[in-house]
Order: sequence, then structure tokens, then C-alpha cells
Amino acid sequence: MSDTPSFRTVLLPGLACDAGLWRDQLAALAPRYAPRVADVHTRADTLPAMARRLLAEEPGELVLIGASMGARIALEAACQAPQRVRGVALLGSTARADSDELRALRGQAIAEFEAGRGDDVLEANVWFVFHRSAWDDESLLNRYRAMLARAGSAQLIAQNRALMAAADLRPALPGLACPTLVVCGEGDAITPPECSREMAAAIPGARLEWLPECGHMLTMEKPAAVNALLLAWLGSLEHISAPGSSG
Repeated sequence: MSDTPSFRTVLLPGLACDAGLWRDQLAALAPRYAPRVADVHTRADTLPAMARRLLAEEPGELVLIGASMGARIALEAACQAPQRVRGVALLGSTARADSDELRALRGQAIAEFEAGRGDDVLEANVWFVFHRSAWDDESLLNRYRAMLARAGSAQLIAQNRALMAAADLRPALPGLACPTLVVCGEGDAITPPECSREMAAAIPGARLEWLPECGHMLTMEKPAAVNALLLAWLGSLEHISAPGSSG
């Protein structure tokens, strides 16, 4: 193992999230991988544009670790620049486009945010994104509430619109050539386990891991388990040739 990994590790938050989503992963990965948290989801209007901005701003070979919407940006980047993406980890996510029902729900939420009545929507979301086993952890729930408050209504609206317009990436999955880790909470109600199972089955050689008694916010709910998976996976990437390498 070399003194310094040859790739740059980038963490991609999900909708309405920021570096707070990765608090525990930043601490665990920092000694060897010095991860950076991208904020491209706050500075572009579509997922493909977010991926283009990411690739423009982060030089060299990349390992992309994304949660929820962040994982979809990672997939977009891997499709746009396969020669630069050394690996992708897809946490609590899906490659599917929004269903008509989900687009309608997002549209209703956007209308509430635009009318200044978003607080009830956000509070209901708190109980939906976490597994029931986390509902008594007020500190954890308040960390999530604080992250939503930092995002603000304008970002909640813009990011939901980006997801409403996002394409179905499932046809691209069989062509993904880089090592892929797929992780899902067994109780994820936002991107159910079937979505992760579907991605892992379609991506050649993908590794699928389940986290019991865990919902959608797996980096916050089960940080130790997530950290262990990521550290082992990142370590394995150090022994794999870079994209386009003949070695």
C-alpha cells in the first residue's frame, strides 16, 4: 500500500444535506483518505449539471461516495467521465426516475415551501427518513432538523425540482466499469431496498451490503457500520489499477 492513495475521495450529500451528513465519516476517513465534501447539489439546476461541475472542480482520479441524491450525482459523473472515476459508493439511493406519484408529492411540497408553510412538511419528513429505532434519539433528530434549516426553502425547492427532472439511469448501469459498493438500510422508506438490489444486480461486480434496523439516513443512524464498510472498500481500491491503466 502506498503512502498516499492515488485517488481523491469526494463525499456527495443528499437532498437538503451538507457536510453534517458525513460528520462521522469525515472523522473516520480523514487519517488516510482526506475526504472532501462537495456542494455541487446547491450550485446547479440539474443532476447532469451537478456532475459536470463536480468533474470540473475536482481534478484527477476520483472515488465518489454519495448518499441518496448524492449517489445519483456520482452515477452521473461516472457515466460522464468513466476514465476518471476509480469507484463509486451508492448509499441509500436509486437509479430510477421519479414516479408520477412521487413527482406529485414533490410538487405539493414545493407549493408548501413557496407559500411559507414548509415547517410541517419538514417535520413529517423527519419521522419518515429515520428508522423507528432512532425516533427516541432527540440529539440525532435535531442534527437532521438543523441541517434542513441550513438548507432553507430555496434549496429545498431547487433540489426537489432537479430530482423531478432526473432521468432514469438504469439503462446505463450495465456499462459502469468501476468498482461499486451499494449500501442500504433494511428499513429505508425513501429508497426501499429493492432499489439498491436492482442497482447492484445491474452493475457488473457490484457489492451489496445491508444495514439492519436502519432507515434512509444511514450515515447518521449507523455511522460505525458505514465507516467500516467504506474503509474496507476504499482499502480494496488501492490495489486496483486506475481507469484506463494497462497495469
